[in-house]
Amino acid sequence: MSEWGDGTRVVHSVPAVAGEPFGSSPVFASAYHLGGSDTYGRPHNATWRALEAALGALDGGEAVLFPSGMAAISTVLRVLLAPGDTVVVPSDGYYLTRTLVAEMPVKVVEVPTAGPYPSFEGVRLVLLESPSNPGLDVCDIAALAERAHAGGALVAVDNTTATPLGQRPLELGADIVVSSDTKAVAGHSDVLLGHVSTADAGLAEKVRAARTVGGAIPGPFEAWLAHRGLGTLDLRLARQAENAAALYAVLKDHPAVRGLRWPGAVEDPAHEVARRQMRRFGGVLTFELASAEAVAGFVERSELVAASTSFGGLHTTLDRRAQWGDPVPEGLVRMSAGCEDTADLVADVLKALDHPEG
Repeated sequence: MSEWGDGTRVVHSVPAVAGEPFGSSPVFASAYHLGGSDTYGRPHNATWRALEAALGALDGGEAVLFPSGMAAISTVLRVLLAPGDTVVVPSDGYYLTRTLVAEMPVKVVEVPTAGPYPSFEGVRLVLLESPSNPGLDVCDIAALAERAHAGGALVAVDNTTATPLGQRPLELGADIVVSSDTKAVAGHSDVLLGHVSTADAGLAEKVRAARTVGGAIPGPFEAWLAHRGLGTLDLRLARQAENAAALYAVLKDHPAVRGLRWPGAVEDPAHEVARRQMRRFGGVLTFELASAEAVAGFVERSELVAASTSFGGLHTTLDRRAQWGDPVPEGLVRMSAGCEDTADLVADVLKALDHPEG
């Protein structure tokens, strides 16, 4: 499977068996007749295992599924950190991660994704997010992993924005990958899900045991929906990146737009590092409009862009991040390019921006 292209890998992530239907069906059992490997619905479910096998193969490790990205991150932190430990987190990454660690009995060091990074001596865990959400800065994962390991720290990478097809942090030296599969992996805005991957079998078992004891288990129906969505990930990412590139081209010199970021653009300050470690660029852009009112007006005038606080779905969405507590300007937005026809999307965005009152 590792020699196949991305499209083949995701389409065949559910192996076809002669005489059986294409795709798997969700297993809803909470209890099993004892005698096999499955005993009870909290630790065991065949639908989880099928998706975990697929995600683990894409990440290059062993995957453990969770009911959300935050459940994945919180379990990793709970497994790895003891009271008094030091953890490094991105100051410009997902805000709930900072909220979570601030409530833990640990020392928290916040560092911008683009650095500079302090010494990792005495640090237990370095949590990176690249590209960051919502700023889309990147960091050199391989270089930071080497430094962190030299200082005795473990490295976890939130890979939500990049996806397993866009970036493989385990191959770059990271110990752990976490992801919110609610976003592009499931891809249809109808699932909450997350996962942890690691090439360390012992660590994977600790994470899985913590899931069993803590009860942070995903629903089988949600796992089945995400696995079904995974089959089109390659196609969806390709169209989303195509749309993001087209939007970048018309927005970069638009008078209503400031601070446009997309790592796929040669002009972007993160591009040089991103192109070395990313296998493809995604559909998420970040930029700033004049005010919260300007953002509201843009969404009202657009026929294709919906206000939504998620990304990676089929529809193009826009989220004004300051409303959720991100320390960003009131008019900063994260736009997730969807799978609409490129010409239609570009025309709609320009029409909404070029309104006389915009």
